[in-house]
Formats: sequence, structure tokens, C-alpha cells
Amino acid sequence: MDTESGARAVGELMGEIVDRLGAAGIEHPAADAELLLGHVLGVSRGRVQALAITGSLASAEQAEAALDLADERARRVPLQHLTGRAPFRGIELSVGPGVFVPRPETEGVAQFAIDALAAVPDPSPLAVDLCTGSGAIALSLAREVPTARVWAVERSREAHAWAERNVTALGDGRVSLVLGDVRDLDPNAAESSVVVAEEAERRPRSSSRGGTRALQDVFAPLRGRVHVLVSNPPYVPDAMVPRDPEVRDHDPALALYGGPDGLDLVRVISRVGLELVAPGGAIVLEHAETQGAAIRALLAADGWRAPATHPDLTMRDRATTALR
Repeated sequence: MDTESGARAVGELMGEIVDRLGAAGIEHPAADAELLLGHVLGVSRGRVQALAITGSLASAEQAEAALDLADERARRVPLQHLTGRAPFRGIELSVGPGVFVPRPETEGVAQFAIDALAAVPDPSPLAVDLCTGSGAIALSLAREVPTARVWAVERSREAHAWAERNVTALGDGRVSLVLGDVRDLDPNAAESSVVVAEEAERRPRSSSRGGTRALQDVFAPLRGRVHVLVSNPPYVPDAMVPRDPEVRDHDPALALYGGPDGLDLVRVISRVGLELVAPGGAIVLEHAETQGAAIRALLAADGWRAPATHPDLTMRDRATTALR
């Protein structure tokens, strides 16, 4: 009930937000309503539930802010863009426009890489995360394998900026972030990239600026030494536009589309991995549920051993692993 001051009961406000989101087709309107209110009130989702039960009030300003965010969410702006935060395993990442929002299914992909890295009989195991986006996988590796060193590469300047923020906050000094294009590490492209490299030489050079020669220089000492290479690359076929507006209209195209069959960058990563990964090391790739067989075949053709595809919690094929 509204009060004379304009304050609103949290439970009533939450009900109104749920109704707005439900009418807009949001899949989990109650969860989103609780998270939006928690963001505005500066409390956890559980605390929002408690405030609703006890009849606590939100101020007029808080109610207005929450309803404004609900309207944005109803227009299918991703929840994480509105709160600026995305939970991933045991961490919370800063995200926003220009970076792919990490999905729950990727948490399982990260688990394969974490397990492989934790099993390495080396006091300082080494991992590489290609197409790191927000840094979700790289930071999870560093957090859950505390002795590991992790290198992460991102091509997009916008996504790199978000990853840099997350690495600074959560990397514990063990995650090295590089701005660069994974294709510049492709041994098959070495000859054709000479012109690109010469052009890069005319630009300021540093590991955070990318460029063919700069990225090759950064990774030269890692060749044959990496224990786990992991990637959630763009794998949506170019002609398959996602149905969800949150993905189609807000996730960057650079993080989504991977060529006619979605595997253009997977092919590159397989070749790059053969250069970087030590004998006995592992590669872990996220992909769409229909791509497992094709990825196993290309990994085997390149010389990877024991390729295997694994389902996510919804029993859809989600990750393929192989050994060097």
C-alpha cells in the first residue's frame, strides 16, 4: 500500500514488478524482480524476500528507481546490464554493454578446465583462456586453483575493458590479460599475416594493445608449456540469429557468430592449442549442442587425442575436451 510519503511496501512493489515482467515474457519474473529490488535496496535477494514477508517499506525514490529498471527489463534489456553484475561460480563479475554476459551453462565448461588444471602435477600449473570476454573462466580458474597462473586473451576493446576491471578486482595478481586476436597466433596464417604484422609494427606496441607481432611475442615463451587451454569462442552459425532478444539485441556480434558453421574460430583454436599445450595437456571448448561430433572430428584430424563431448545440466551437449 502507498503511504503519504510515497513509500511502498516491498511485497506490493515486488508483485507489481513481477506482473510487468511476466507480461513482457520474461522467463523467471519473480527471480528478476527480487534481483532488481535487491540492486536498488542494496541488499541480497534473500533479504528482499524477508523484507517482503515482514511488510517493510521502500522509499518513494527506491520504488521509482525499481519500477524504472523493471520497465527497462520488460524491454528485454539484460538483467545483468541493469545491475552491472553477473554471478559466475563463486565470483561476481562487472558486466555491461559491449561484453558477452556469462551464462550458467559455461560454469560447467569451466569445471572441466578447473579439474584438469587441479590434476596437473606441477606446483604452478599454467592455463590459457582464449576469447575470455568478461574474464569469467580465467578468473574462476585462478580462484579455484590457487597456485595456477592464467593468461587470458580478448579481441574486443569493449569486452577487454570489462575484463580488465574484473581482473584488477578478482585476479589476485595471477591473471594476465592481453588485448589481441587469437587468429594472430594461428600457425597456418603465419605467412599471410606478414603484412598485418608490418602494419602493427607502425603502431604503439604493448601486450595490451594487440597486433600480430605483439601477441606472438607475448605467447612465444608459453609454447609447449600450457597445461590447460580453455575457450568459450563465438560458435553461432552466421545464419542462425538467436531468438532471445537479450542475446540477439544486446550481446556483441563478435562474441556470438563463428562463420557459416560456427566453427571458424574453433579450427583456429585447435591449431593454436597444438602450439601452446604441453604433451598430456588438455583443451576444453564450449559449443552448441549440435556441434560436438564436428568438433571431435576436427580435433582428432589435427592430432588431439581422446576427444570427448560432455552434456551440461540440461543434458545438452555443451563442452568437448581432448588431450595433447
